[in-house]
Amino acid sequence: MTGTCRKTERKVDNMSEINNFSDYANPWDSTPDYSALFGSVGGSSSSGAGNVLGDYTAIRNGSYKKLLKAYYAQQKTSESGDSSANLTLTKGYAEDLKKSVETLMDSSLWEKKKIKKKDEETGEEIEVEDYDRDAIAKAVENFANAYNKLVEKTGESDTKDILREAVWMTGKVGASSKLLEKVGITVTAGNKLEIDKDKLNSADINDLKTLFTGHNSMAAQIAKKAGNIINAAARANGTYTKTGTYSNVLSQLASDKVDKEV
Repeated sequence: MTGTCRKTERKVDNMSEINNFSDYANPWDSTPDYSALFGSVGGSSSSGAGNVLGDYTAIRNGSYKKLLKAYYAQQKTSESGDSSANLTLTKGYAEDLKKSVETLMDSSLWEKKKIKKKDEETGEEIEVEDYDRDAIAKAVENFANAYNKLVEKTGESDTKDILREAVWMTGKVGASSKLLEKVGITVTAGNKLEIDKDKLNSADINDLKTLFTGHNSMAAQIAKKAGNIINAAARANGTYTKTGTYSNVLSQLASDKVDKEV
């Protein structure tokens, strides 16, 4: 029993970079296994022996203690362990990423337009019908910047649901890394995106459309996970009321009650 637990034990405290998550999720699998990363902290009891090992590992590496402190400590932090300020920032970065995807998926961005170009032979300015490469490149750059900010912020998070969504999001980008590289976008060791502008501007328009348009595209899947991160940050920052809005009143009352009893 002890030997088995040592083999499955993984430390989850003090994660600062999303690149650590690649140990727990196959970037080519759209449904990675998070059990090694998260154990069964907060999970159901129906998971069987796997949960027992996960619980044991969580106790050994101190993550239960970390969660308890986050839930019940008398300080201005949310029940997730992240401060309200950090959760608000995370939510804002996720909203920015989602908006950048909406811009990329706007059909008008991918329509040919009458644009002015310089004739390569004469140097004269002529009007041609072509894709607005400058507008497309700007939209892709905004997406990459928003994605990088969210990856960095979620890598600092102590909220399990946010981390889980971030793992899936970076895994999806990793699964598209070959096509991304083809259009001038490199996935770095820290799962951030770097753009080669010249390569991006000359990339095959169909490859760009595959990545950034359509309901099943990489961009659409990233937007979905950004939306989940928005919801996770909002949940962690409070509780649902009868009207469906968020409030941290009930969480605070429960925390105060536990503090008094302890």
